[in-house]
Amino acid sequence: ITSLVSWDDRYEELTSYAKEFGNARVPTKFPANQPLGNWVNKQRSNYKKFLNGNALSGITKEQIQLLDNIGFEWSVISAVSWYDRYEELVIYAKEFGNARVPSRFPENPGLGTWVIVQRRRYKKKLIGNTSCGIQTRIQLLNNIGFEWNIHGSSGSTCQNV
Repeated sequence: ITSLVSWDDRYEELTSYAKEFGNARVPTKFPANQPLGNWVNKQRSNYKKFLNGNALSGITKEQIQLLDNIGFEWSVISAVSWYDRYEELVIYAKEFGNARVPSRFPENPGLGTWVIVQRRRYKKKLIGNTSCGIQTRIQLLNNIGFEWNIHGSSGSTCQNV
């Protein structure tokens, strides 16, 4: 018999998680509380429906505000993976003396791909197509000497962005 757990009950579980782990990014397959991981995913899905104007989104403005209040990240996959990859790039730069990760870097293929994506996003920004947080990300990458153009001109870093 499965018991119906209310939104408020799951929210309380999430606030406890956030206090313990310092964030509200519950993994989907969180072994200690699988239903909480599923619930967090559902909130993100409901939020997308809400943003698209779906009256039956399954989430209210008040619930969104409560989640915002505890630092809930609505698109955690990209946020987490970006900062994880950034930390990997910092380590790479310390080890190799530059941030020019080969696109096919055998020790960390994902980092090579990530670097390519950062350059593409930067090019999109130059033509006015920006996404949330790109300015901060560009600055972080500039701080470690990231080279935006490795093909063609002398590999200069992006300045005055």
